[in-house]
Amino acid sequence: MWIAAALAVVALGLPPAAPPSSGRDPGFAAAWAAYEAGQRPRAYEGFRAAAERGDALAQFNLAVMLMAGEGVEADPVRAMQWLRRSADGGVARAQYSLGVFYEHGDGVPRSLTEATAWFRKAAELGWRDAQVSLATQYFLGRGAPLDMAQAAYWYERAAEQDDEGAQYIVASMYEKGDGVPRDLVRAEAWYSRAAAQGDIAAAVKAREMAKLRAQP
Repeated sequence: MWIAAALAVVALGLPPAAPPSSGRDPGFAAAWAAYEAGQRPRAYEGFRAAAERGDALAQFNLAVMLMAGEGVEADPVRAMQWLRRSADGGVARAQYSLGVFYEHGDGVPRSLTEATAWFRKAAELGWRDAQVSLATQYFLGRGAPLDMAQAAYWYERAAEQDDEGAQYIVASMYEKGDGVPRDLVRAEAWYSRAAAQGDIAAAVKAREMAKLRAQP
């Protein structure tokens, strides 16, 4: 189970996070510079010190390094502890990651309800992948009530952030009137945005919507 948890860090595509322009622990920038320079042990120590001082983003980075064994021997148990502290501290990517671990039962007991709760926290902070995951929970009635209106809402939030799959799905929902009032104009618009990102099927659907709208 812990091997799966460690691999999930890579699968999530969530490397340590770069610091924002302000508001970070004073040691965070030095730790990040060390990480960027390939000085993993030094970066680990810097993130650990900042994490222990309460910096939530440093806590996330420390969790990633502990999970992946970067600059330190891998320790998934400690990694999960720091990940949870980061999530509790309001870091969206940590909240999303914790949701994925609960969804798959990696490092924690599997709980789709708990996964949904963490996806919602991250989604409300604007994390796009969490918005897709939360929408899917409602779409499937998995760890949440089956609720097409909520599914459409969160797919559209992710679509607004250029998630191609979400753009296609929400277009289909507008086309069919699933969870939203039927609206071929909006369906065509979302199909077109997905098509602009290379979705061939969406391009076909966009043309189909245009023809339907042109009919008397």
